[in-house]
Amino acid sequence: MRKPPDGFTTRTTSGGTVSVRAATGVPRAHRASGVHAGAWWLWALALGTGATRTTNPLLLALLLAVSGYVVVTCRPNTPSARSYTAFARLALAVLLIRLVFAVVLGSPIPGTHALLTLPEVPLPHWAQGIRLGGRVTAEALLFALYDGLKLATLLICVGAANALAAPARLLKSLPGALYETGVAVVVALTFAPHLVADGRRLRAARRLRGRPDRGVRGLLHVGLPVLEGALERSVALAAAMDARGYGRTALVTPAVRRTTAALTLGGLLGVCAGTYGLLTAEGGAYGLPVLLAGLAAALAGLWLGGRRSARTRYRPDRWNLRSCLVAGSGVAVAALLALAAARDPEALHPGVVPLVAPALPLWPAAAVLLGLVPAFAAPEGTPRSTPASTAPKEPS
Repeated sequence: MRKPPDGFTTRTTSGGTVSVRAATGVPRAHRASGVHAGAWWLWALALGTGATRTTNPLLLALLLAVSGYVVVTCRPNTPSARSYTAFARLALAVLLIRLVFAVVLGSPIPGTHALLTLPEVPLPHWAQGIRLGGRVTAEALLFALYDGLKLATLLICVGAANALAAPARLLKSLPGALYETGVAVVVALTFAPHLVADGRRLRAARRLRGRPDRGVRGLLHVGLPVLEGALERSVALAAAMDARGYGRTALVTPAVRRTTAALTLGGLLGVCAGTYGLLTAEGGAYGLPVLLAGLAAALAGLWLGGRRSARTRYRPDRWNLRSCLVAGSGVAVAALLALAAARDPEALHPGVVPLVAPALPLWPAAAVLLGLVPAFAAPEGTPRSTPASTAPKEPS
């Protein structure tokens, strides 16, 4: 008797023995660790927020190590998971550019330890405060290194969010008020690869016919057919979506519409103002209250706006205990680093004049280590729970 394939089992029926898929309760393509995509993004952005509260290179290096370890441990085997390397290269490029600017354009930081002296280009009097070349000091380079490392850490945290949960996964969890926006983004992400493929195909066809495919003339002869094909696909997709009922809205009163608009717009403005306050040293007092108030108003507006869009989700991501642990660990890191920056600013912002080695503050470093919770709570390969309605059924 032949052995059934992996994942299948044999079943004897009146027609003979057949192989059916085993009802294991685990879908074939589960998400990474069953963690909600929003939890991963909240964790990564919270680590990035914590990075903006310090210029201590030891704490920033610890944040980089924490995010890298979690990515290696928890990222799924998907194409978007490989974007972490690209973000790391971008962060390294940003750091190098910041150092080059400090060398070429100078720095307002005074210093006594001169490393080299470049030829200085004389500038007119109206360009006072700007110089090209001149003396390069160790203090200026160290200040640029601290500043660039902070921005590099923020970029790598965003790359960790892309690697752990693709932005497209967040579209499934959009509230009903943003339903049309989500559909537009999905269509744009779907059509973009088709445009690139059409452009390559048309350029190859023109080269085979001996016609130019570069320059303005080649661009016009290639771009017009690409746009024509994109327009035809858009019209066909619009007709198909209209036939399937996309764009249906429920009737709501004008008062509800006005309240929804006011809450959403005011809440988003509050979120922007609160985020700006958290990212600046001067706005630490009002940043968090304004952010929380704006977030509450925006959520209320989105909830009211969702009443006019009646739709269902196919196998939506669930916010479970692992998601709470992942998001909570990131929020704890951001909150504790913000508290440390307020209580002991010298430890989180080491000076460069005089030139001294930075010290590692113990309890802020322990707070950063809380970001490792996802590596133990949601390692890669943990199966995602399957609702009973989606479990495969055996034939009778």
